[in-house]
Amino acid sequence: MRSAFMVSLVLFAGESHVWTAQVPWQPSAGRTQIPLWPGEAPHARPVDGPEVAGTVVDRAGSKKLVGGRPWIYVDRVTQPTMTVYSPGGRNSGAAVIVFPGGGYNVLAIDLEGTEACEWLTSRGITCVLLKYRVPCAKVGPYRDCPTALEDAQRTVRPCGSRPS
Repeated sequence: MRSAFMVSLVLFAGESHVWTAQVPWQPSAGRTQIPLWPGEAPHARPVDGPEVAGTVVDRAGSKKLVGGRPWIYVDRVTQPTMTVYSPGGRNSGAAVIVFPGGGYNVLAIDLEGTEACEWLTSRGITCVLLKYRVPCAKVGPYRDCPTALEDAQRTVRPCGSRPS
């Protein structure tokens, strides 16, 4: 890959963290992201730059750990996608949609996303990982996120239903 793809951005978030970013997040090999919306997603909100993914490090450059492991975040999602994780062996016929956490600010895409999908598929359960739109508008002490709700509703719509 060209070095342009390896360029890291540094974003400062609070006093104790540095967010290192690379653009954009992609699922592991053999998995495909499926766009939720044809064209631009409805009610799109402007964001400061393109989608970024990276790890959280402290000011000394050490990765911030959760449960003894670094974690990957995704920020500035404007094109929501879903990624299907099929069981490698026995298929129970069940499926679960995983919505990674992050307080409607970022997505903890591995810690609360891909790792959950890997655990589910190891038990014969199909997993659909939703990369929904973030960040959301801050309204008082909370975030207001109708776009994330739209993405969730689009993901769970019945098969064969007409796109809205």
